[in-house]
Amino acid sequence: MTATDPESDRWNHRPDDLVPLNPLFSWPPNPRAVWNWYSGAWLQFTSLTLCMVMALVIYFALLPPLADMKTFAFGWVFRVWLINMWAQTLIAGTLHWWLYIRRGQDMKTKFDRRELTRNNGVFTFNNQVWDNIFWTLGSAMTVCTIYQCGIFWAMANGFVPTVTFAANPVWCVIWLALIPMWSGFHFYWVHRLSHHPKLYKHVHAVHHRNVNVGPWSGISNHWYENILYFTTYFIHLVVASHPLHLVFHSMFQQISPILSHSGFEKIIANEKEAARAGDFFHQLHHRYFECNYGTSEVPFDKWFGTYHDGTADATTRTRAFKKQMYTK
Repeated sequence: MTATDPESDRWNHRPDDLVPLNPLFSWPPNPRAVWNWYSGAWLQFTSLTLCMVMALVIYFALLPPLADMKTFAFGWVFRVWLINMWAQTLIAGTLHWWLYIRRGQDMKTKFDRRELTRNNGVFTFNNQVWDNIFWTLGSAMTVCTIYQCGIFWAMANGFVPTVTFAANPVWCVIWLALIPMWSGFHFYWVHRLSHHPKLYKHVHAVHHRNVNVGPWSGISNHWYENILYFTTYFIHLVVASHPLHLVFHSMFQQISPILSHSGFEKIIANEKEAARAGDFFHQLHHRYFECNYGTSEVPFDKWFGTYHDGTADATTRTRAFKKQMYTK
């Protein structure tokens, strides 16, 4: 991909290289590329490491003991809800403040030239940010809390398989590493379903109001979409898990979209790169809709012909696919 590619003119900023996909699924195998991919995700300050730190803090300092969750009670359920609200508001609020209120890095690494929308009747309250906050804290935090509390209750009562780090340290670590991959697998299929014309019109369109995304856009979804989106947690009803696995999964599902929808590729402080943030792979989906339904972690889009690699040729193919699909 070069700077002369016509796609460059459509963005304020875009990565210099083609949108990458997880090399774990490439052939022939490339161990160095796989190492670089996963070390870049886990050994730097990224959404993954942020979610892991948040999960550890929540599990060891904030979450009620599992024994207290054997019976449903307002106290511990409300506490789980407060934890979700606190985590979402802390990360989305801080990132929004830095990027869009404080304007701490101006337009550096911002994908879209446009500002977040105000005075637009498409959005609840005629304001994109307030719309996103309403659907995130109202819809998403309610649904995810209900699911999490149900699973914690099932774990506490021994209704589902559980493990401990003391007895199964290898599996516990492996399962932590696999959760993002499971999330990508689940998200692709739920997201494709959400793009069915009927579901899109009445449900998924709430999220796609955000063509130009911001930190609060990540899980700004209709109630029905969140009911589908958070079923990713149900894997812990069948795969032996520790409560920390569910907490990490929750943070990954709820916090990583804040960064991936931030609208900026990198967070810059004092003229230095502080963290990786926005995901151009998904930014392309919000611009062109019928591409990059999944994540770069599991390359379903490449396998099923909906991968947009960031070039003008890919945009042409995506627009042709969209026209054909809606004609049908």
